[in-house]
Amino acid sequence: MERRRQGAFVIGAAIVGLAVGSGAHQARAEQVIDLDSLTLRQAAAELCGGKITSKALTAAALARAKATANLNAFITLDEAGAMKAAAVFDAAHTRTSACKPLGGVPIVIKDNIEVAGLPSTAGTPALKNFIPRKDAPVAAKLRDAGAIIIGKTNMHELAFGISGYNAAFKSGPQPGVRNAYDSTEIAGGSSSGTATAIGTRIVTAGLGSDTGGSVRIPCALNGCAALRPTVGRYPGEGIAPISHTRDTAGPMAATIADVVVLDHAIAGGGPIAPANPRNVRIGVVAAMLANLDHDTDVAFRAALDKLRKVGVTVVNVEMPKLADLNSQVGFPVALYEAYDDMVAYLERTGTGITIDEVAKQIASPDVKGTYDGLVIPRKLPGPDNSVVDAKPAYDAAIKTARPALQALYRDTFTKNRLDAIAFPTVPKVAIPANPESSSLTNFTLFIQNTDPGSNAGVPGIQVPLVLGATSQLPVGLELDGPSGSDRRLLAIGMALDKIFGRLPAPSAH
Repeated sequence: MERRRQGAFVIGAAIVGLAVGSGAHQARAEQVIDLDSLTLRQAAAELCGGKITSKALTAAALARAKATANLNAFITLDEAGAMKAAAVFDAAHTRTSACKPLGGVPIVIKDNIEVAGLPSTAGTPALKNFIPRKDAPVAAKLRDAGAIIIGKTNMHELAFGISGYNAAFKSGPQPGVRNAYDSTEIAGGSSSGTATAIGTRIVTAGLGSDTGGSVRIPCALNGCAALRPTVGRYPGEGIAPISHTRDTAGPMAATIADVVVLDHAIAGGGPIAPANPRNVRIGVVAAMLANLDHDTDVAFRAALDKLRKVGVTVVNVEMPKLADLNSQVGFPVALYEAYDDMVAYLERTGTGITIDEVAKQIASPDVKGTYDGLVIPRKLPGPDNSVVDAKPAYDAAIKTARPALQALYRDTFTKNRLDAIAFPTVPKVAIPANPESSSLTNFTLFIQNTDPGSNAGVPGIQVPLVLGATSQLPVGLELDGPSGSDRRLLAIGMALDKIFGRLPAPSAH
């Protein structure tokens, strides 16, 4: 048991001793906070009702973050700032005061999303001293809703990868953000630390960003829920970019019901109720079932059976030329826009750092190879290990291929009367964390299913399904919906929360 000035903590169920009352007449009270089962909605309700204090919950979250430092989930842990904000909440809150949706709830923010007064590194050494003076709009929205930001989370360097194996920042003995369920495995990327912090039950929610799968992939591997919103649903300012066409912030949380709370804080709108499964129609595309490992294949097929049993209509659909159209959009858009968008970001933030200086200090070999070989010289991979000018392919992607991809999605949803397309979020459970986990082969494999919807700009939710029968690692299900159908998709996701339940907490922290 670790003793701290705020009280005593037992990791798991945090037993927090606090002074209560006022003046000389103070009594001791114990608050038992079960971090392993807590959700955002439960935390907010208990804070609102005075059953727990924000200081107790925030201190428990910080204690677990320190106890799991070997997972490298954080680049910056703001203990002093978080405890100060929690104390302010507690002092202002009374049982009769109006409650904010996130009032007093500790959360985390990916380190490419600006938070005032904390370093915003984007996971790369050149930006380690960049401290923004104001919050990115998405972070400001959550803080306005009452959230307590306890720290900035680690990530695949510059968001250019799916493993989270970033050697530049670590709090544990081994590099790379580690999986909440097995510290020898990857956390996924690029929003690695946020997913690990939620999977490890440090916090119930946080923010990531998603270009080709970066909130959904790590949540699939760490057993959390996530939304990649329709591009443009959330403001994009104050986020270190890859591609303005593809980038978006994305909420990540314990459950889809918790994701809904974050989405409402950022985008507004009325309440969302769980959908009636009998009124839900989803499609399955055979091409998205390629390369599945045994645990993922079994879990996905069992999930479809369970959905059918509760009344969901599941139909097989075809999406001709999906892979071909997606290949004409993915790399050409991301790699071409990465240069101009990063140059503009560095100028706008006043870092005084050039993109060439950023590239020079990149610590991850896979990201450095991408920057030096493709982003900086404005090139794309060509035949026989050659490179070709990126501009013609980019122009063709924007003018022709991306509109065709969007039309394919639109026609598929319309002709088949679908609410969503369902598929395994990633083809495999988490793989070993080492430099090879960041290979191009693994990158291509892990974005197999998340990338097409990203390029089309449609929304997608990641829902935890089960721990794999053999691996005992999380398996996730994704649902992609029509452009602008975020609220309907979230309503369906809330129904899936009830159908699949929440994964058990990791057995050891």
